[in-house]
Amino acid sequence: MTDAPRSRPPSMVDVAREAGVGQVTVSRVLNGSDKVRPETRKRVLEVIERLGYRRNDLARALKSGRSLTIGVIIAGSELFELPRVLRGVEEAAQAAGYWVTLASWQGGTQEQFASAVDRLTNQAVEGVAIIADRPVAAVELERMVTRVPVSVVMSGDVANPAIGSVELDQELGARLATRHLLELGHHDIVHLTGRLDVFDARARLAGWRAEMADAGSTAPRWYEGDFTAASGYRLASQLADETALPTALFVGNDQMAMGVLAAFAERGIRVPDDVSLVGFDDISGSEYLVPALTTVRQDFVTLGRTSIEILLSMIGGAAGHHHLIPPTLVVRRSSGSPASAVAVP
Repeated sequence: MTDAPRSRPPSMVDVAREAGVGQVTVSRVLNGSDKVRPETRKRVLEVIERLGYRRNDLARALKSGRSLTIGVIIAGSELFELPRVLRGVEEAAQAAGYWVTLASWQGGTQEQFASAVDRLTNQAVEGVAIIADRPVAAVELERMVTRVPVSVVMSGDVANPAIGSVELDQELGARLATRHLLELGHHDIVHLTGRLDVFDARARLAGWRAEMADAGSTAPRWYEGDFTAASGYRLASQLADETALPTALFVGNDQMAMGVLAAFAERGIRVPDDVSLVGFDDISGSEYLVPALTTVRQDFVTLGRTSIEILLSMIGGAAGHHHLIPPTLVVRRSSGSPASAVAVP
């Protein structure tokens, strides 16, 4: 004995018949139109709930000739705060009524990169957002020939006028950190950089240099680290062994700042009483360091959201453009006036 065949899923026709209205009215209710009387809307929604009707987005897309889908390529494995960027991507796409489909490319030839993009465009995506690690993808993006609108999340501008792009303003963040220390009265502000083969480290070094130059400092000191806590510890230890400490440090990221705090604590150097300290990134837990770390906060959710907003505008016919998102300074207890036992509250 075989099971009875399942009944077909309820259709818009079924909803309209049960509610005693036309299909156009059901469609208006589903699309949030204000051209339906409240009592009619209520009746239609009750029938939709009772029948368990679900709109067929695929059929709707085929009928309209649009997929309502955005492709997202993750290019590279060293992508800082990727979950928060993807959260912004998903939120913006969903708010605009789009689905997101993911692909990955971890480096290789230009042909392999083009193949990853083609796999998405062959699925009829309306545009592609690429979240890229600059060393992995910069050259490929520069050479890329686009078949659909493309936006990119990547540190640094994209040298391709056909592509829209967005980044966090690393140089501005460094200027904000340095300006904060200058306004507190510091003049000897040493910068401990990240690896200078990384775009972010070079941009932060440039921002620190520019702000120091604006303040009249002609030869400020800087030392190269590698964005790890170990390099922060090593460089801070070297500074502590010198005859005179600087009054303030701006370090390449919060991980390095953790190493600085450890090195100074071992030597009895007080932060901020002896040396003020400012980091970069506002990583989770930086407010619970001792002392709580003054740092530069980057909004990665907004970064992802903006990449989709740029892409949607390009899908709508606008030209691609480059957008900078400003970071913000978060002042905590690790920065204070020089030669003062009073920390910034």
